Amino acid sequence: MSEWIPEILYEESDETGSSNIPFVMVPVGEEMPRLLFLFESRETGESEPGQDGEELPVYQWDLHQYADMAVLKEKLEPSLYDDVRDALGLEPLSLAAKKGKKITENIRTNLNND
Repeated sequence: MSEWIPEILYEESDETGSSNIPFVMVPVGEEMPRLLFLFESRETGESEPGQDGEELPVYQWDLHQYADMAVLKEKLEPSLYDDVRDALGLEPLSLAAKKGKKITENIRTNLNND
């Protein structure tokens, strides 16, 4: 079994600014994980004494799980996949695809008019 642990990164650039979409560098021979586990860390507003008596903030930790939507799309029946999309606040795939196609057509039209 591989010991590779995915690391979530953000692009940084002095010229264009940073991207808000993180990425994972996947080494040769490895695959993108189908499920990522992330802890949410939040200050509680409380504190506790540290080793030297200093006040340290207390954090609440909650585990979240993020699934690869491409895997779900491949493995689930279309209606169940749309139920998952709905639970996440997304439109049904057929409607989202139509809207995406329209956006692409508008971009191509604008590029051809320049």
